[in-house]
Amino acid sequence: MSVTDPSTGTPKSVAIIMDGNGRWAERRGLPRMAGHRAGASAVDRVTEEAARLGVESLTLYAFSTENWQRPRQEVDTLWKLLVRDLKRRGPKCIKQGIRLRAIGRRDRMPDVAVRELERVERETAGGTRMTLCLALDYGGWWDFCELAERIRRGVRDGSIDGEPFDPERLRELLPSGIVPPVDLLIRTGGESRVSNFLPWQITYAELLFLPMLWPDFDETALADAFREFSRRKRRFGRLDPRAPVATGTPVAPVESGTESTAGPGIGAIGDRRLR
Repeated sequence: MSVTDPSTGTPKSVAIIMDGNGRWAERRGLPRMAGHRAGASAVDRVTEEAARLGVESLTLYAFSTENWQRPRQEVDTLWKLLVRDLKRRGPKCIKQGIRLRAIGRRDRMPDVAVRELERVERETAGGTRMTLCLALDYGGWWDFCELAERIRRGVRDGSIDGEPFDPERLRELLPSGIVPPVDLLIRTGGESRVSNFLPWQITYAELLFLPMLWPDFDETALADAFREFSRRKRRFGRLDPRAPVATGTPVAPVESGTESTAGPGIGAIGDRRLR
């Protein structure tokens, strides 16, 4: 697993849950779509700044599998905004050396959105400075269900042999496998949950939940987030991240009624990783 040393200041792989567009608009007495348009401008700022700072992979949660439950008019408008955004984002990505990719279901997306997305993916395929990945009609449950289906089909047609699976082999079959392990997950909008986003990749991500609404997120906010990341200590189960890693050593189970020496569990104050 390739991970970033926080002391470098800049995480290699960043994922963002862009929450708060509608509330941003409502607080200003504007229609919700105005918030989504303002959110697109925030994507521009953050993408350019992330590339400038040396991020290698930026994954944005643009449309979840659950977002289909929103009013039909809003959903239709969101896809129209995406198509318009892709038309202008393609040339920008080419100029900046950024490759655009996407994860998620394409069978439910409007045909025009699929065509525009695939066109931009082809045109930016040579970008090496940073990969911008859009999660579109994406959900972690779908990701894992599709992984299981791929394994089932592979066993049935013989393309998957009987060798044991390891994490890397599973990742190669995962629909979202193009996204590397996430170093820093940012969520704007004041909520403190991951909302079915990249469950495989965020296993050891640092989690940062911000009250700021997405349209207000800018270059300064990104720099602040990276400074917070640089203060985190990433041990990955070890007492000292510099200590040699033990392999194959069994861990004695903790007896009922005794306290684990592994430290506080999920939910402990200040513990922002999924262990």
